[in-house]
Amino acid sequence: MNVAKFKNLALGFGLSIVFSTVAFAQGAAAPAGPVPTKVGVVNIQQAIAECNEGNKELEALQQRFAPKQAELKGQSDEVESLKKQYQAQSEKLSDDEKGSRAKAIETKQKSLQRNYEDAQAEFQQAEQDVINRIGAKMLVVLEKYSKAHDYALVLDVSNPQTSSVLWATQGTVITKELVEAYNSENLTAAPSKPAASGAAKPATAPAKPATPSATPKKP
Repeated sequence: MNVAKFKNLALGFGLSIVFSTVAFAQGAAAPAGPVPTKVGVVNIQQAIAECNEGNKELEALQQRFAPKQAELKGQSDEVESLKKQYQAQSEKLSDDEKGSRAKAIETKQKSLQRNYEDAQAEFQQAEQDVINRIGAKMLVVLEKYSKAHDYALVLDVSNPQTSSVLWATQGTVITKELVEAYNSENLTAAPSKPAASGAAKPATAPAKPATPSATPKKP
C-alpha cells in the first residue's frame, strides 16, 4: 500500500478521524506498587494504517472503489474531449449549434460533479467505518500495553493541529510497539507484498477527475 493516502485520498477523501490525547489513569482504588511515571507518544492514525488488519482493510477499500475511479475518469475524459471539439470547431458552428453543444457539455459537467461528490461521500463513510472499528480495538490494546509497561500517560500526535506535543525523544514513541501488540492480539496475516519502503501505507481513493478547461459559454 501507499502511505500518503490517509489524509489526502485522491478523491479528496480526507481521513476525518481524530483521536484526542489518550491518558490512562487509575481510579480511586489504585493498585499497590510504584506509581507509573513514564510518558509515551503514539501516532494512532499511523498505527491503524500499519497494522496488518488496517493495511488489508484499507487495501480492500481501494479495490472496492476502483470501478468508480474508472467510471469517473471515463466521464472526465468524455467532458474534456467534448470541450476540445467545441473549441476546435466553434468558428464553423452556427449560434444554435454552439448553444446546443455548450448546453450538452454543461449538463455532462454537472453530472460528473454530482457523481464525484456522491463517490466522495460514500468512500469517506466507508473509510470512517473501518477506521472507527479498528481504532476502538486499537485503544483497548494501547491501554493494556500502557499498563503492562508502566506508562502513566500516552499522548496521541496524529493531528499536529490539535496535539500539544512539540518534541519527543525517539525512545518515548511507541507507535511501532503498539502495532506489534495489536498484530499479536488480532491475528490477521501480514500483507503478502509489503510496500517497498517497509512501511505499510493507507489506501488511495479514486482520483478527482481533471477538468482544466472551462465549460464553453452558451452564445
